[in-house]
Amino acid sequence: MDKNFKHIAIAGNIGAGKTTLAELLAKHYGWVPHYEQVENNPYIDDFYSDMERWSFHMQIYYLNSRFQQIINIRSGNDSVVQDRTIYEDAHIFAPNLFDMGLMNRRDYENYLSLYETINRLISPPDLLIYLKGSVPALVTQIQKRGRSFEDSLRLDYLKKLNQRYDEWAEHYNEGHMIVVNIDDMDFAENHDNFMKIVAMIENERTKN
Repeated sequence: MDKNFKHIAIAGNIGAGKTTLAELLAKHYGWVPHYEQVENNPYIDDFYSDMERWSFHMQIYYLNSRFQQIINIRSGNDSVVQDRTIYEDAHIFAPNLFDMGLMNRRDYENYLSLYETINRLISPPDLLIYLKGSVPALVTQIQKRGRSFEDSLRLDYLKKLNQRYDEWAEHYNEGHMIVVNIDDMDFAENHDNFMKIVAMIENERTKN
């Protein structure tokens, strides 16, 4: 049967095109876009210049921001497309920082405890769109947008994130998910590619 999605979330590594796809889907469907707070993030410049010092602050900021977004989405009447999910923070970014020695165990365990409390209070998105891409494709996109704070991104950091993304997506079982390979599908420049994503969404809407 056909169903309406109220909460659509887009997941993907840095540079995958989440914001661009959110904009295109919002325009196509009339959904309300909720973007990740990047330009107004008070920690982002500090984080990219000294990850070890600012990693905990950065992750707590995003956890709170994402939690507030979910509350607003579920309490409102609009269908919303969300740029990045709360799951990525907890299952990808925070453990990656810990494993790389950029977040100490005390802060990491404190963060996970808070996330687990929050996770018991929220519902998963009705549809998750995972933008999967190779590291070269991500680097190309990052260079195109030219954000100064991303100039210091290390390739090993992107690679480790990518590995975690693929593992997380493979085991995701919270609900509907579609996977878009950005290496093969330039939805930003090719309208036909974008419409293929729309067709994938429509296919999910008809599933029981």
